[in-house]
Amino acid sequence: MPDREETLLANRAAKLDRLRNNGIDPYPPRFTRTFDTAGAVKTFEAVERGEQPQDTAENVSVAGRIVSMRVMGKAAFLDLQDASGGLQALLRQNNLNEGFEILKDLDIGDHLGVTGNLIRTRTGEVTIDALQVTVTAKGLRPLPEKFHGLRDTETRYRQRYLDLIANRDIMPVFELRSKVVSGIRRFLDNRGFLEVDTPILVPVAGGAHARPFITHHNALDEQLYLRIATELYLKRLIIGGFDKVYELGRVFRNEGIDQDHNPEFTLLECYEAYADYNDVMSMVEEMVSQVAIEALGSPIVTVGKQVVDFTPPWQRVQLREELNRRSGIDIDSSSDEELQRRAAALGVDTGIRESRGRLIDKLLSALVEPHLVQPTFVLDYPEEMSPLAKAKPGAPGYVERFEAFAYSMEIANSYTELNDPQVQRKRFEVQEEIRRIYQDEEVDRQDDDFLTAMEYGMPPTGGLGIGIDRLVMLLSGQTSIRDVVLFPQMRSIANADLPNPDDDAEDDVGEGTE
Repeated sequence: MPDREETLLANRAAKLDRLRNNGIDPYPPRFTRTFDTAGAVKTFEAVERGEQPQDTAENVSVAGRIVSMRVMGKAAFLDLQDASGGLQALLRQNNLNEGFEILKDLDIGDHLGVTGNLIRTRTGEVTIDALQVTVTAKGLRPLPEKFHGLRDTETRYRQRYLDLIANRDIMPVFELRSKVVSGIRRFLDNRGFLEVDTPILVPVAGGAHARPFITHHNALDEQLYLRIATELYLKRLIIGGFDKVYELGRVFRNEGIDQDHNPEFTLLECYEAYADYNDVMSMVEEMVSQVAIEALGSPIVTVGKQVVDFTPPWQRVQLREELNRRSGIDIDSSSDEELQRRAAALGVDTGIRESRGRLIDKLLSALVEPHLVQPTFVLDYPEEMSPLAKAKPGAPGYVERFEAFAYSMEIANSYTELNDPQVQRKRFEVQEEIRRIYQDEEVDRQDDDFLTAMEYGMPPTGGLGIGIDRLVMLLSGQTSIRDVVLFPQMRSIANADLPNPDDDAEDDVGEGTE
């Protein structure tokens, strides 16, 4: 005996066949709408107010997905849903004649075009009184039970199309994402930055501390990587003579997945000649605040139970001082072994053998970041953590770097860029030694072509990276990155029962981390 799902699928397939046998194309190439559903409602209300002539509400065409049906003898009410909202359709046998028979072949989830006159029913609802109906797409699968409240997160993330159908309240999140991205573009364009595109497939995965994805180009017979950052190519353009460049694009890091991390994410990186990290700090405050106001109407957002205010100026703290204040650890006077012991005593999870830079990063993540709820710049990082940043004058062992945090989450990373090719080469050599000693495949990789480019002269430069997904999380009040990425990375269904890798993700220490 077939199960319920098989029966439902068979019934829909039979209806599809019946439509075709009756000469109806269930998947027509086009349907011309005069209004979306929200526009139809607004138009009718304008007619009622006397702002539009009566005939504006006559012979209009709308289309949408059927989300409910109520058949009552010779009449039926259907609720249609499109991206703009919803509209009730009234199908009457007296108006449609033989066309009324199409009802028996319609199901919830089908797409329907309706042409008719806009009216207001006795219950006060704006309705299109159908004169003609057109099947625009027959659904062969039923929507999930009680789809109006689809809550299973696994289904929502794997089948985002069902999530969008069922949970209309998530659409504004992705509309906000679009506004944020366009607002950032507008801000940078207005400041004279040039948007560019750089390679995604690269021979050296540099510009960040991260493990890359590896692929192979058959024609070239060479190993390539998916980029982990756009930094080194953008700085080549500064060397080439552009003063201000930026890229908004996808980057890829072969690391864990958790509420703050996805293996592929959208990264903004921008570089300005003759600027330093102080200039970039001011720009970040202004940009994020302005984008928030444009997208939300206010620089103040609520995330979870916290209110976060992006109004400039943001708080500024020194990394060394803040870590000392929160933990009592002075990184200047502590050996690697002592840092390891203190981390263990404070409950900070570290590996058996960690490099100094990674130890400091883990201490920062565990002991300082949780307290950075309001937007805060953490300034001046140890050189071990930032091989691409310029040394800070008067502070041996430190570089001019900041990370911006809000709601205890990193959202931006910036350097005064190192532009001395000889020092940069030595820094890369140190990183390669760290990779060898600690077997750390996330350490920055030496890019010889980039070093060659630097030898032609790179002007003083300020660089910035912002993780767009995390920024959208904050501005939309979401607490998981999967809720702001339309199609987040998931285990295959075949491996869905295996333990999640979520706890394996760590914050990277490269520019523009995500």
